[in-house]
Amino acid sequence: MAFVSLGAILIALASAPPTTSGSNIADLGYARYEGLHNTSLGLITYYGLPYAQAPTGDLSEDCLHLDIIAPDKPKSASLPVVVQIHGGGYTLGNSLTFDGTQFTAVANGSIIYVQIQYRLGPYGFLGSEEIRQNGTANAGLLDQRAALEWIQRHISAFGGDPEKVTILGGSAGGGSITNQLILYGGNSTPPFRAAIPEYPWWQPFHDDTVLELQYRDLLNVTQCNNLDCLRMLDSSTLTNASQAIFEIGYATGQYGVGDFYFGPSVDGVTIRELPSHEFEQGHFAKVPLLIDHNAYEGVIFTNLSIRSAEVEPDLETLWPNARNNSAFFTRLFELYPASAFTGTYLSDPIQANYSALASPDSIVQATAFYQRQTIFADAFVTCPTYYVASAFVDAGVPVWKLRFAAGLGIHGATQPNLFSAPAAQTNPTYGAWMKDYWISFIVFGDPNATPMVVGKPQWPQYLAVNGPDASFQVLEFNQTNVGTNIDADASARCDFLHGQSYRVRN
Repeated sequence: MAFVSLGAILIALASAPPTTSGSNIADLGYARYEGLHNTSLGLITYYGLPYAQAPTGDLSEDCLHLDIIAPDKPKSASLPVVVQIHGGGYTLGNSLTFDGTQFTAVANGSIIYVQIQYRLGPYGFLGSEEIRQNGTANAGLLDQRAALEWIQRHISAFGGDPEKVTILGGSAGGGSITNQLILYGGNSTPPFRAAIPEYPWWQPFHDDTVLELQYRDLLNVTQCNNLDCLRMLDSSTLTNASQAIFEIGYATGQYGVGDFYFGPSVDGVTIRELPSHEFEQGHFAKVPLLIDHNAYEGVIFTNLSIRSAEVEPDLETLWPNARNNSAFFTRLFELYPASAFTGTYLSDPIQANYSALASPDSIVQATAFYQRQTIFADAFVTCPTYYVASAFVDAGVPVWKLRFAAGLGIHGATQPNLFSAPAAQTNPTYGAWMKDYWISFIVFGDPNATPMVVGKPQWPQYLAVNGPDASFQVLEFNQTNVGTNIDADASARCDFLHGQSYRVRN
């Protein structure tokens, strides 16, 4: 696990441009903070601001900090705010994982960017019965909500408008955004007005059996008997024990390749039901939504050496509730037959590249690799974007969806286009367009409101027309152009996985 410590914050401060005084001071009443002025980019950054009482002493971990990036020449005295919740499978990352410096600079004085941290792994996502009775399940999600509430109270001191907050995140950050939307069954007045869940990570919401095993393994490794004992452990001991139970869980088949083991779970309070059910039933905050996914979400979460005979056992480990269920796997492989991942399927430039990595000598092995990566991608990321977007359409809420099949096309492929400098992007035009869509949505709630970049295509809403000719439409970036297509995720494959939610656990 990776957390930003005080030492890391000091390193960040030491490497930043010189600090100046005066307008860089933010007075919160209970504390005054001095920001670092980057004159070349025109930004003032405040690092490591605590947003909640540190859970130290008998609570172990001090990581509840956030960073604020503000323009030194704001376009108004009260700017729209975007809040980044970082990804990393709920076990990795920190506020600098997707640093917003370049993004905020491009916005040219029109937004304030906040990037937050939250408790990860067992620190944030233990969920056994004892935790629920004597502690807090889904503590990491509640950390995120606490940061959003702090922003409501204090962002005005930095020039931000608390009524114009958009939440943004990719991967587990995107999953966190969807969890914030369904938190407590969906709050009608959430501490944000819009949401951008990028390639939302819906790894299995493990059931009570797995949650109890996680907790018991942690007790055994630490030689503790109860939660009180765990709370008294120092951070180093608990972190080492946490690593040990990742290894124990994998060795005993409690989770499979690509699952990060710890993450949100259904506790009946914070998360009341599996997310697919909460969205289907309309239990979510009704705010404008921009959502996306990449073309090959399962590539980096699939074993390159997997063989055809290993695909079903691999998925049985990934989904324990589907073990020994012949009907489930019969239908799954009818929808994802090996024959669909041969021949011309492998001729796509991106696919050919990964096929060579998976199997330089055997097309059969490449077929198994792509079959498994596609199933994984649909279950963990791709189909959830369809569930969420269609639920927003049903609720009459504006939603825009994007599919990114350019560059590497894998999980996280959109990120350089948003958060890297143009020189680090393989296609600066795509990067300029994407940042323009995002900034327009953050400022106006519509990605098309301010075409600051010449030639940027119009992005239609997900349900662009009603009536008998209605279809779900997505904006698609591929290697050579950008255009509108009918959403391929509105499919029998996704409908099947949705119907099997209690087996795939999301």
